[in-house]
Amino acid sequence: MALPGHVKYLIIGAGVHGLSTAYHLAQQLKAKGNGAAADILVVDKTDIAAGASGIACGVVRNNYYQPAMRELMAACVEEWESDPEAFHYHPVGYMQISPESMHGQIAEIAEQQRAIGYESEFIEGEADCTRYMRRLLGDWHAPGVTSILHEKRGGYAHNKASIQGLADKATGAGARILTGVEVKGFGFGANSKAVTSVETDQGSIGVDQVIVAVGPWAPRIWDMLDLPDRIDLKDLEGRVHRDVAMWRFWCLQEGTIAVEPSYGMADDGSMPPVIHVDSDEPLYSDVDGRLITDEMWGIYYKPDFNFGGIQGGAAPYKVHTPAADVAIDPYGPESPEFVVDESFREMWCSALAFCQSRYKGQIGRWLDEPSGGIGAFTADSFPVFDRFRENCYVIADSNHGYKMIAVGKLVADELMGRESALLEPFRFSRFAEGRLHPVSNSPFPWS
Repeated sequence: MALPGHVKYLIIGAGVHGLSTAYHLAQQLKAKGNGAAADILVVDKTDIAAGASGIACGVVRNNYYQPAMRELMAACVEEWESDPEAFHYHPVGYMQISPESMHGQIAEIAEQQRAIGYESEFIEGEADCTRYMRRLLGDWHAPGVTSILHEKRGGYAHNKASIQGLADKATGAGARILTGVEVKGFGFGANSKAVTSVETDQGSIGVDQVIVAVGPWAPRIWDMLDLPDRIDLKDLEGRVHRDVAMWRFWCLQEGTIAVEPSYGMADDGSMPPVIHVDSDEPLYSDVDGRLITDEMWGIYYKPDFNFGGIQGGAAPYKVHTPAADVAIDPYGPESPEFVVDESFREMWCSALAFCQSRYKGQIGRWLDEPSGGIGAFTADSFPVFDRFRENCYVIADSNHGYKMIAVGKLVADELMGRESALLEPFRFSRFAEGRLHPVSNSPFPWS
């Protein structure tokens, strides 16, 4: 397909957000008779699902302490449920398993999930939690658990297959996808406000609207749009913090142990929910018994036939230079992959053994392959969905991305003139206005 001279809607990024936006926008244009689906072009510098969406662990959940995130994720789960076959989605549910230090906040999540009609079960007290888990997994032996929030919806999807399903839906609705086209910059109108063209390594494309959906590369496009890399931020107590970095980079740690996925099944042979454990118990090495950490830690895991074993991850770590807020450049690789180090492998496998006895001694089955990646987080670790430069819509998911498949649908609504109440809490203006999201005491920055 040749590079067109002009398109009405140019979407940058062929991951979950770009393709979801293309699909829903094409549907709406057809339904409204307001332009043609062929007015939509998706470009990607590499390929469909070549970035963060294609290496995502695939977990779909609604375990958020922030009401706005919880309501948005309820809409996203509905979208996953709308076509599980095309999205390669497995609705096995999700468990948040927590210590007493998180009990109160998890209770709030459970109450507010009930308030929005999101089905979940809340178990309290160490004895009842142990009994609940052992009815599902007889070898469960994690101490110090005093609450379990068992979401009956949610689960996981196969990363690249689900994104290809979205791509098929988008092209089936009439949108076009061009891969191997890298964005190098933007042309602006006489008043320097609106974007008039997108400059690529293969030429210039005139545009009416631009949608940026590039995952961890959002800061690069942000710079091309000449948007601020340092901001003033008002916190929830009304204190103003000057000259705060707009972007922070965290290294996501994930991996797989190569046992048959059936090895991780529930005692009745069924697929268990995705399991997320946060703990303040000391964690000891399953290799030599030494103390790994006596601080708060967390992991998540699931049997996964796509990854070919028991797959999951742990809390990320911040990546920065000695200048503290100046992160490493994550843009060099063609995809944001990395090979996890020895310390993470030992930590994660030891944490699995902490939870279930079947995982003792399984570190030797670790798959030494690229996993995880670099995540670009905003100043408060939550997404920004907003318009800039008059006609440029930026989807900056702050690493909440893959599971948020309905964001593209809501962005398409906004492009068609219908403002979304679900996206409103994620405007850029919240930083200056003090409308930040509450933060839990989970060790994960996105919870």
